[in-house]
Amino acid sequence: MHDAMNLALFDFDGTLTDRELFPDFMRFAVTPRRLAIGRVLLAPLVIGYKLGLVNGRITRACIVAYAFRGRSQHELSDAGERFAREIIPAALRPEAMTRLQWHREQGDTVVVVSGAFDLYLSHWCAQHGVELMCSSLESRDGVMTGRYAGAQCAGEEKARRVRERYDLARFKTVYAYGDTREDRELLALAHRRWYRGQEV
Repeated sequence: MHDAMNLALFDFDGTLTDRELFPDFMRFAVTPRRLAIGRVLLAPLVIGYKLGLVNGRITRACIVAYAFRGRSQHELSDAGERFAREIIPAALRPEAMTRLQWHREQGDTVVVVSGAFDLYLSHWCAQHGVELMCSSLESRDGVMTGRYAGAQCAGEEKARRVRERYDLARFKTVYAYGDTREDRELLALAHRRWYRGQEV
């Protein structure tokens, strides 16, 4: 059945949305006091990231460790579900959503491949009837450890997960959509690639 169908791979933050939603989720899910202290503690790291001196993976790992360690998994899951419902819709790019819908109407396999958290993406993808590969956070006995569960889904890891789950040769055309250098390996898998809304 897969033989005639296409595969469409979408990055989420900045591709389907108009910005990276990581900071929005932090503001949504982390207490104001912890956020205020975190802004001070993590400022050098965030500035280093913006200047291109610190790798995104390291920055995200440090922020996650600070923000989520010791939090209740149930509480965070609830926050993720509310975030998907209340915050994400206003951040979506209409033209990117039109494209996603077009793929769905063609009967293509549509997959969101994102470094963002399953805490909210799992709800959003279920709602839109698309498949998901993304980063997950680790918990033990219902308490968040502040670590990622496995590798962050960015860069080469995006491509690796796609190749592991799908036999790319079985799809007529592979499409990929991305917006940052962390999507390069994902775009390299595709016959047709869009970068920041333009076919490249």
